[in-house]
Amino acid sequence: MLFYNWLVTKVNFFIMEVFYIKQELPINGQIRAKEVQLIGDQGEKVGVIPLREALEKAEEKNLDLVLVAPNANPPVCKIMNYGKYKFEQAKKEKEAKKKQKVLEIKELRVTPNIEEHDFGFKSKNARKFLEDGNKVKITVRFRGREVNNSKAGEIVLEKFIDVLSDISVVEKKPKLEGRNMFTILAKKTEK
Repeated sequence: MLFYNWLVTKVNFFIMEVFYIKQELPINGQIRAKEVQLIGDQGEKVGVIPLREALEKAEEKNLDLVLVAPNANPPVCKIMNYGKYKFEQAKKEKEAKKKQKVLEIKELRVTPNIEEHDFGFKSKNARKFLEDGNKVKITVRFRGREVNNSKAGEIVLEKFIDVLSDISVVEKKPKLEGRNMFTILAKKTEK
């Protein structure tokens, strides 16, 4: 039970970290500088003024004074609607995430003595995965004493590479790790 509680805590912390949108910027009373470089709500530069005066200007317009560049000398503040700014930032991040292409690696497992029909079926699936834009990892699994004849597995992988060479490039050459030999193929990029 103790391990379960610890695991739930870690998972919740991870989820909170993943969906954390952006670092909060100090606003209004959170700003701790004597003088600030002020930028107006229309983007015009007002100049270096005392913090109190900047807060008054922001309050007159019913907007927030936001510290946008704390490391500058003097710090840069902007008059803006902070709630609207945060909403737009979250919206931009969401749009950027939508446009992002998640690249998957599809794995095909075969044996060193694969039959011709099975080879054709697996190569057809690999071709489909590559055309969809995914990478393909082809793994030859050795059972028992088959590992002593690893050359047979290498021949199978080279055959896959030859059959799929028209639409793919070898990203990782055939390599033996334990009882498995694998290669990774990626789709050719058009120039």
